[in-house]
Amino acid sequence: MSAYEEEMETAGNLGRRLGLNRRQFLAATTGMAAVAAVAAAGPLKSAARAATAGGNGVLVPPGKRGIILYTVRDAITRDPLSSNLPSGFRAVLQELSRIGYKQVEFAGYAQHRNAEGGASLESVEGARLLRTWLDDNGLEAEGNHGFIPGSWPLSQADLDRFKLHLEIANILGMGHVGTGSDPTGSAYKADWDVAAEKWNTLGELATAAGLKLYTHNHDVAYSFLLDSGPLDAQGRPTRSSGIRRLEYFLSQTDPNNVWLEMDIFWAHVAQYKYKTYTAPDGSTQTQVFNPLGVVQAQTMRFPLFHAKDGKINTGTSNGYDMVPFGTGDIDYKSFFSQMGAKGYHNPMYEQDNAPGGTANPAQSLQYAELSYNNIAKLRG
Repeated sequence: MSAYEEEMETAGNLGRRLGLNRRQFLAATTGMAAVAAVAAAGPLKSAARAATAGGNGVLVPPGKRGIILYTVRDAITRDPLSSNLPSGFRAVLQELSRIGYKQVEFAGYAQHRNAEGGASLESVEGARLLRTWLDDNGLEAEGNHGFIPGSWPLSQADLDRFKLHLEIANILGMGHVGTGSDPTGSAYKADWDVAAEKWNTLGELATAAGLKLYTHNHDVAYSFLLDSGPLDAQGRPTRSSGIRRLEYFLSQTDPNNVWLEMDIFWAHVAQYKYKTYTAPDGSTQTQVFNPLGVVQAQTMRFPLFHAKDGKINTGTSNGYDMVPFGTGDIDYKSFFSQMGAKGYHNPMYEQDNAPGGTANPAQSLQYAELSYNNIAKLRG
């Protein structure tokens, strides 16, 4: 990571703590330019070095250890009147802070109706309340799996709701706003072209609001794009040139406005599942997916990760079972030490199957603590 990138990362963190988006932060600091010039080797650089230093080979610095709240969704939606366990946003955020997490990624703003603030905090007022709880617990909101319009062109209602999410994100001090879904579930190039057009437009709106718009992947997004060969009865291509869907999306979207959150588990599932494709000439070609290689090729395009671990199980269609971080077979030591731009990325622990249900209602928070400890132990 360059000195300039270090300073910009530190400035962004400071701005979020002040409740400012990037444009507001830069505007607020313009008048200090002369002072900054005199103190060029001062606090910003020192703070940046401290923030990004990986002392003793620490791969995920303390300030970058995060969790997506989907992992503990059972606790957030639990009725606080019927349980002594942490329930609702306020109590869960307090517990995650106690564990040691410094970053959270939201998965919507719904909780149990009996929790403080009510059932939905998807509003300006709700965001202000959440921001209070984040600040009280020393937590930083990093992103949200929220609303991305499904229609294209955009309806006025969709545009208004998307802009509300941008406003909420800025109140919460986020650097990013996005979705937990793939840009499209289609295999066809034409549909990915439409998705790229929509995301470029939404990305411009997000950038203007001082935010990075990101999409999150599942395994099928790294399967092969149907973009060539004979057409089917509906006039759609039936074969592939060998490019994967999300890689094509990357090539068609503006790197200054559209970003990605790689779910490392699902990327490894794609590596297991999608190894061959039918080429334009009808031959079967083999191409093994390399998740780390995709990130290394343009590492700054991946500001967020889902750090989800998996235990190899070739008896399942995915080839892996989800397990707490650090208890699986995905080589996170190599991934985090070789991906480049150390200190830039924000890995969020996620485990879809963490909730234990009525048999073990405390399980998701127990897994969150186990996973945090394993993230903190990573050295490389």
